[in-house]
Amino acid sequence: MKQPFRLPRWFILFALLAGLYVVLPFLAPAFMAVGWSGAGKAIYFVYSFLCHQLPERSYFLFGPKVTYSLSEIQAAWQNTTNPLVLRQFIGSPVMGWKVAWSDRMVSMFTSIWVFGLLWYPFRRRLPKLPIWGLFLFLLPMALDGTSHFISDFWGIGQGFRDTNLWLAALTGHFFPPTFYAGDAWGSFNSLMRLLTGILFGLGIVWFAFPYIDESFSE
Repeated sequence: MKQPFRLPRWFILFALLAGLYVVLPFLAPAFMAVGWSGAGKAIYFVYSFLCHQLPERSYFLFGPKVTYSLSEIQAAWQNTTNPLVLRQFIGSPVMGWKVAWSDRMVSMFTSIWVFGLLWYPFRRRLPKLPIWGLFLFLLPMALDGTSHFISDFWGIGQGFRDTNLWLAALTGHFFPPTFYAGDAWGSFNSLMRLLTGILFGLGIVWFAFPYIDESFSE
């Protein structure tokens, strides 16, 4: 008699808990939009310990734009480059409300959850990812994140990753200025945070999940 199909408990827990972890930051702007400000601000507060929440590097929902430049945030909030002050801006009814973590965190953890869900039905067909393969998947984020971290020492909006003049010189200014400067959607910085986050999630799932599955099976 054929055994009924059953998902392992660890995978069910991952799907539920990781899904909740990924969805909650998006519920914060939804709660703010419908007037449940207490619940929305509670989510912002909890996730503030997990992310810098800089609004110029975050997605916005329920407004005219999905991202805003640093100058737009400063005009709507305070004319400052202090990250501790900037991160306090969560949005407005006019601009919409920011997701409770940054665009990099969205791409990282959403990709872990999505690739994790996709991994299970294909787990028998995929070879294990070697450690050097994991390194290759994590390297782009390490380079991108480290360069952003160093750039921010010059001040928010003033570092070499804010202007990307080096990239403009390498590409002969082939792309429009909005591609090189700032963090708005479609810029080099936003695309790199998205792509490196996706590679990070794929590498983590491909490398770690077979070992997790084996350990729980034993």
